[in-house]
Amino acid sequence: MTSLTLSVSEEFKNKLKEFLWVNWSEVAREETIKKLIFENYLKIGSITDEEWEFCEKIDWHPVDELPLKKEFIEKMKKIKRGKFNKYNSVEEFFAKIK
Repeated sequence: MTSLTLSVSEEFKNKLKEFLWVNWSEVAREETIKKLIFENYLKIGSITDEEWEFCEKIDWHPVDELPLKKEFIEKMKKIKRGKFNKYNSVEEFFAKIK
């Protein structure tokens, strides 16, 4: 296995030491793999079975990184401006839906 060394400021290194339970090598490895998968997804529009397995393992998908479509944003704005029912308790809510 190959090793990679990164240069960081002393201040940043000290901040990382506050989180002793974090395996920073694993964090960097996963983020790098995610970046590679995302770039590949943008180029060809799909991912391999091996990439899919990795995505499932960490509960992430390249689509998560894509910006929201304008149509979706407009639809959400329209819903937000809509009429809503307000309830003071869970019991009141369930009474209304019966």
